[in-house]
Amino acid sequence: MTHRGSRVLHVGSLARVEGEGALHLAVDGGAVTAARLRIYEPPRFFEAFLRGRGHAEPPDITARVCGICPVAYQLSACAAVEDACGVTVDGSLAELRRLLYCGEWIESQTLHVHLLHAPDFLGRAGAVELARTHRAEVERGLRLKQAGNALVEVLGGRAIHPVNVRLGGFHRTPHPRELAPVRERLRRALDDAWGALRWVAGFDFPDAHADEDLLALAEPGRYAIAGGVPTVVPGTGAGGAGGGGSGRADVRTFPVREFAAHVAEEQVPYSTALQSRLDGRRHLTGSLARYAVSGALLSPLALEAAREAGLGDPREGAVCRNPFRSILVRSVEVLYAVEEALRIIDAYEPPPRPYVEVPPRAGTGHGATEAPRGLLYHRYTLDADGTVAEASLVPPTAQNQGAIEEHLRRVAQSRLDAAGPEGADDAELTAWCERAVRNHDPCISCSAHFLDLAVDRR
Repeated sequence: MTHRGSRVLHVGSLARVEGEGALHLAVDGGAVTAARLRIYEPPRFFEAFLRGRGHAEPPDITARVCGICPVAYQLSACAAVEDACGVTVDGSLAELRRLLYCGEWIESQTLHVHLLHAPDFLGRAGAVELARTHRAEVERGLRLKQAGNALVEVLGGRAIHPVNVRLGGFHRTPHPRELAPVRERLRRALDDAWGALRWVAGFDFPDAHADEDLLALAEPGRYAIAGGVPTVVPGTGAGGAGGGGSGRADVRTFPVREFAAHVAEEQVPYSTALQSRLDGRRHLTGSLARYAVSGALLSPLALEAAREAGLGDPREGAVCRNPFRSILVRSVEVLYAVEEALRIIDAYEPPPRPYVEVPPRAGTGHGATEAPRGLLYHRYTLDADGTVAEASLVPPTAQNQGAIEEHLRRVAQSRLDAAGPEGADDAELTAWCERAVRNHDPCISCSAHFLDLAVDRR
C-alpha cells in the first residue's frame, strides 16, 4: 500500500514486555490518525481484595501484583499504612529498605536492558537470538541480575514475592556475615555494570523527544528510591514551561498526600488500565523523569558514568528527553544501585529490633516510592481497628500510557515521512512501533488493576 493510502496496523500481542498488550495504529493519507496501546489483561481487582483486610496485610497482598517489582509494591504499601498510623521508620531499618530496593532496581533494570531492550538496537528478535551473537554481553547481564536477585533474597527471604517485609521493618534483619557473600557479588557486579553501560553507550540511538511533564520523587541529598516528595519538571512542548532546556527554574513539588489532587485517573474504552494525567496534561514517570529531577544527586561514580555515556552532567542542567536513550539512564541507575548497595552494606549495623510497632488507628495514609518503571503511589483509609476501608494503587505504567501512545504516534509518523511516496513497509513500521513502546519498559500486569469495567456493545 502506498504512503498516501489508508491502513490499519494491529499487533495482537506485544513481545518483550511484561504482561499482555497490543498495538493499534491507523494511518490515513500519510497521517497517523490513531495510536493506541491496548491493554487487554483481565482486571485483577487488587484494590477490592484489600478492602476488609487488616492493616498489616497490604504489603504481602500487593507484593503479588508483580513478580518483577514486588518490593516496590511492598514498600509503597508499608509507607502508606505507616503514614495512616502515624509511624515513621528511620535509621538502619530505613537503610535496609533502601538496600532491598537497590536489589530490585538491579534485577529489574538489568532484565530490561539486556533481555528486552538491547535486541531492538542490535536487530535481534529476542534474547535467545541476541545470545547467539553477543553471548558475553548476555552472560554479563545475567550475572548482574543474579547479584540483584541475591540481594533481594537475603533481605526479603526469597528473590520473587519476598516474605520478610512487614509493617515497621522486617520479620528478621540479617547479621552482617549474611551480607558478606552478597557484598562480594556486588563488588564484582560493579565492574559488570560499567561494562554493560559502555556496551549500551555504543548503540545507535534514533532521534526522539519526550515533551511531557516529568514526574518523580525527590529526596534531600540523595537520588530518591524508597520515598520522597513528588516533583515535576515541566514539559517542553506547547503549554509546557520548560522551554528547550531543563526547566529547572519552573520545577514544582506537592506533598504525597495531594497526589490524587494532581494525578487524575480516567477510563479509556480500549484498555483495562486506567490512564492518568498530571494537572490535566500527559506526563511521564520513570528513569528519564528521575534523572531530570535528581540526576545531580547521583554519586560521583554514577555522574562519571553518565558523562561517559553521553548523557551530559545533570549538575549543569542536562536532561535526557529521548525515550530511545532511556536504556542509557537505566544502565547508569544499575551502576548507582550497585554502588549504593555496597555503601549501605559497609555501613550496616544491625538494629536493636527488626521492626517498630505500627498500632492501628483510623485515618488515611499515603505512600510513594520509585519502582524501576517510575513513581508508584498507594493510598489506604483505615478504620479504628485497622481494617482497610478503601485502597487505591496508581502504578507507573498506567500513568505513562498516554505518553507512550503519543511517542508511538510520533515514531510512526516520522517513519512514514522518512519513507517518502513509496510508503513504509508494514513490517518495518510495526517493528518501529514496538520499539517505541519497549523504550518505556511497560509493566502491563501492574497497570491492569482498575475496578470499573464499561462494555460498549454495538
